[in-house]
Amino acid sequence: MENAIRLFEAFLAPGLFVSATSLLVLSVNVRLMGIVSRLRQYVHAKYDATKNGRTQEAEAYDVQIQSIERRAEMIRHTFLFTLLSLAGTIVSCLLLGLGVYWPTAAIVAVIVFVLAMVSLLIGTIYYIREVMVALSSVREEAHDLRFMDLGHHPSIRNNSV
Repeated sequence: MENAIRLFEAFLAPGLFVSATSLLVLSVNVRLMGIVSRLRQYVHAKYDATKNGRTQEAEAYDVQIQSIERRAEMIRHTFLFTLLSLAGTIVSCLLLGLGVYWPTAAIVAVIVFVLAMVSLLIGTIYYIREVMVALSSVREEAHDLRFMDLGHHPSIRNNSV
C-alpha cells in the first residue's frame, strides 16, 4: 500500500505537466492553423496577381509569404518541442510506475522528465520568439506601398458585397 501511495505522489508533478503541456499544444495548434490559413490566402493572391500580370502586387505578396513562412517555422518548432515534452512526460509517468518494481526505471524516469522539461523550455522560447514578431507581417504590410496602392485587400474585396 505504501508503494501505491508513493507512486501516486510521484505521478502528481508529471500529471500536472501533462495537463499544462496539453493546453499549450492546443494554443500552438490554433496559432499554427491561423498562420497556415493566412499563408494559403497570400499564396492564392500571389498566384492571381502573377497570372494577371500584376508583378508589383505579386512581389509584395512574395515578401509577405516569406515573412509568414518564417513565423510558421517558429510555430512548427514550438509544436514539435512541446509535443516531445508531452511524450517525455507521459513516458516518465510510465517509468515511475515501473520504478516501483524496478528501481533503475525510477532513475531513468527522472532523467526523461528533466529532458522533457528542457524540451518544453525550448518550445516555450520558440513560442516567445514568434509572439514577439507576431505583428511584424501586419507592420510590414502597412509600410509596403505596393499593398497600399492595391486599394482593398483581396479578401476584403471579396467579402464586401
